[in-house]
Amino acid sequence: MRQGDLRRLFLLSLALAGSAAFAQSCGKPVYLTLDTGHMGVAPLIADVLNRQNVKVTFFAANEKTREGDGSLGDYWAPWWKARAAEGHEFASHTWDHAIWRADVPGDPVRFRVRPTAGPKAYADQVVTGAEYCADIAQAARRLEEITGKKTLPLFRAPGGKVSPRFLKATRACGYQHVAWAPAGFLGDELPSETFSNEQLLKKALRDIRPGDILLAHLGIWSRKDPWAPANLEPLITGLKARGFCFATLREHPAYRDWVSRVK
Repeated sequence: MRQGDLRRLFLLSLALAGSAAFAQSCGKPVYLTLDTGHMGVAPLIADVLNRQNVKVTFFAANEKTREGDGSLGDYWAPWWKARAAEGHEFASHTWDHAIWRADVPGDPVRFRVRPTAGPKAYADQVVTGAEYCADIAQAARRLEEITGKKTLPLFRAPGGKVSPRFLKATRACGYQHVAWAPAGFLGDELPSETFSNEQLLKKALRDIRPGDILLAHLGIWSRKDPWAPANLEPLITGLKARGFCFATLREHPAYRDWVSRVK
């Protein structure tokens, strides 16, 4: 066996041992995931995660940002690299934040999508499953280029919008979709005039259950009173006080076999 193969086998055995140890030590896991956005609160979120020693899974698209050349551009590359060094996990949110809109009737391999980033932003398109997978893969490659770390073979469709046919197509090219639990929708996309941070935090602490996947963003343009980082640390400390612990999707029982199998 070649030296490179031995090294990969060793790293896989360490990962599996770590997953087993985690399963034994953490009885009430939750899985915090963070999607990209305008990135304005990203440095503050990183500070909270470091202070609380919480590891998350980031789903990244190359979205428009308040500063720099997009969330996966050169400006933000050092930020992503630092998160990799801290032990976080990464997966694709598609390159152009392409939202599934509908299956094309009578055509099993084509879909209507609408990207919200890139040169064709907000223009409806028809793409094949393979073309959509290429968009997933572009974000994954860019993350690996920046961080030097292999991304998880997972993706999150923007808006969580999917269909059974669409999921079959993306799974066939090596990507399993990750949604979130109903209670895991932390509400940072909702208008703050109607849904205050206090209300959202209270609801999350009341309703979140062990095993839930949680969702927030690295900046939402439309929310006037940002959810993060104001609610992030109280949420983490509140859940910890209730006996919860945090893990990445590499340890999630619905995905860990897929992650270990798909290269």
